[in-house]
Amino acid sequence: MAPPDKKFDRTQADLGNIVGLGHINLNISDQRLGTHYYITGLGLTRDPYLNTGVRNMWVNVGMSQFHLPTGEPNVMCATAGLVIPGREALLKRLAEVKKHLDGTRFSFRETNDGVETTCPWGNRITVHEPDPARFGRVQLGMAYVAFDVRPGTTERIARFYREIVAAPARTSQNGKGPQAEVEVGEHQYFYFRETDAPQREFDGHHVQIYLANFSAPHRKLVDLGLITEESDAYQYRFEDIIDLDTREVLFTVEHETRSQTHPMFGRPLVNRNPAATNRDYKPGHDDMSWALA
Repeated sequence: MAPPDKKFDRTQADLGNIVGLGHINLNISDQRLGTHYYITGLGLTRDPYLNTGVRNMWVNVGMSQFHLPTGEPNVMCATAGLVIPGREALLKRLAEVKKHLDGTRFSFRETNDGVETTCPWGNRITVHEPDPARFGRVQLGMAYVAFDVRPGTTERIARFYREIVAAPARTSQNGKGPQAEVEVGEHQYFYFRETDAPQREFDGHHVQIYLANFSAPHRKLVDLGLITEESDAYQYRFEDIIDLDTREVLFTVEHETRSQTHPMFGRPLVNRNPAATNRDYKPGHDDMSWALA
């Protein structure tokens, strides 16, 4: 029990209406190459229970996932940020798969902030070491998606998420320019970073989020004509983030939006310890916890 005079900032434990970033869905053209990159290289874990065939692969990242169906490859106008412990081991794994990914867009380089990688189809994924000050208790997880957006849009994007989705959102400077920060879970964020680079046309990829209040954003999105799919009782989709005054489309990315009553909310995910091998096996060390001890 805390001492009687101990004071707590209770706002630090608040969450907004988006309570979790469930997955990123990206089409890939070759499941073999995807296995080399996501499983062997990054050291992540294929979901052993669902979509175990050769046409789709679900990849666990702590409490989140990548969904990787076979199809025309998607390339996000964004960088996904992961937390994975053991930078030296990661660099070694990526170096080992390089020969298997020759002729693709795969690359990686170490920076002060982490390891910047590019998947075989051109998606940018940056891997960071666990850092409680930055990522909370996460040892293994999906920390953020940082989208590239047009100059002059971040204030309006933040307003959209605040007023339509009821997610905490603010603007800040990221060192390169303005950005909007949207809270999408405990120490999980969507960043929208302004850039002068040409915008890539939206190609159908999606991000999946869970909402606490599921119906209120739906009513507002219906009123704005933004719902693109009424999936089922637990899910709907929308794509466009708009200026609430002019209805100008500011950015497009599909949001697969689920309720906390969705059957898959809070589903336990298996995460392996990528350091475990048959040549150096240690009983009791097969799994990796997503959270720091």
